[in-house]
Amino acid sequence: MSGSPKKIGTHNGVFHCDEVVACNLLKRLPEYKDAEIVRTRDLKILETCDIVVDVGAVFDHEKKRYDHHQRQFNETMKSLRPEKPFEIKLSSAGLVYCHYGEQILRDMIGKDNEKLLDILFDKIYETFIMEIDGIDNGVNICDGEQRYKIHTNLSSRVSHLNPRWNETDYDENALFRSAMAVVGREFDDRVNYFLNGWWPARSIVQEAIDACISSTDPKMKQIAVLKQSCPWKDHFYTIEEELQINGQIKFVLFEDNNKSWRVQGIPDGNPQSFDLRLPLMEEWRGVRDEDLSNVAGIKDCVFVHASGFIGGNKTFEGAVEMAWRTIQKSASA
Repeated sequence: MSGSPKKIGTHNGVFHCDEVVACNLLKRLPEYKDAEIVRTRDLKILETCDIVVDVGAVFDHEKKRYDHHQRQFNETMKSLRPEKPFEIKLSSAGLVYCHYGEQILRDMIGKDNEKLLDILFDKIYETFIMEIDGIDNGVNICDGEQRYKIHTNLSSRVSHLNPRWNETDYDENALFRSAMAVVGREFDDRVNYFLNGWWPARSIVQEAIDACISSTDPKMKQIAVLKQSCPWKDHFYTIEEELQINGQIKFVLFEDNNKSWRVQGIPDGNPQSFDLRLPLMEEWRGVRDEDLSNVAGIKDCVFVHASGFIGGNKTFEGAVEMAWRTIQKSASA
C-alpha cells in the first residue's frame, strides 16, 4: 500500500554481526530510515519485504536481495568493483556496503569531496567491514596456525548479545536492536576518526616529506620531521608511493606531550609490519636516560625501546643525532 513503511528482511534466530551491520547501514539511507526490520526465514513473508539481507539464498542487486550463503556465491569487493583491491568473500555487510556505502558516507561527510569519499570508502571497508566479511565466511586471518585468537572483535561482541543457551525469558528482536546500536556506534566512531582525525593529518605528513625532498642537508633527506604528532603511517606510504621515493626516508621525528622528541623507525613494506627499514642501534635498545647518553655519546637521551622501533631525546638536535648515527652505521656496515 502506498505510504506504508518499507520493510528490511533478515533471518530470525541467532543473529550475527554481518546482518546486524547490514541492517544498521540500510537504516542510514533516507529510503529505509523508517523501515521495519522483519526477522523471519519464511520465504513468503520475505517476498513482501522491500530489501532482504543474509537470508533467501539470492544475491540480486536489481531485486535488492543480498544473501551470501548460496553455494555458487563467491563475490568479493574486487569482483563486483574491479577498481577495488579487496578480495575477501563478502558477507551481507560487505554486500550492502559495496552497493550503498558511498551514499551513506556522502551523507555523513556532508560535503562534496569525491577524492575524500573514495579514500574514506576504502578505509572503512579495510578497517571495519572486511573483518566482518572474513569472520562470517570463515576466512582465516593468516596461513598456518594462529598463535592466539582474538575474542574482543566486533563480531564476537555481537555474538555475545544473543541469548544464552539456557536463557528462556528474552525478547529476541530487542536484543537484535541492541546489537544494531552497538555496531552503529562503532561505525560512527570509525567514520568520525578517519574523517576528523586521520584525514587532516595528511597535510602534516605531506609537508614533512616535501621538506625531506627539498632539503640540501644529506641527513635531513632521510629524516622526516612532523610539525606535530599525528597518525602518519598510512599517509606516509601513500605519499611516498605517489612521489616514487620508496625507501629514501629512514626515520620520522615528532614532539611528544612532554615536549621531548621521539625518533621512530618506519615499518618495512606496510604500516602494520613489525619489521623496520632501519631500527635504532642494537646497543642502545632497552637502555635509558644517562646510561643511554653515555652508551650513545649523545646528550639528553631518554630511552630506546627494546625492539629499536622508537627512541626519545629531550631535544630536537639529540633526536636527529640518534637517527643520523644509526643511518651512518647502517651505511658503513
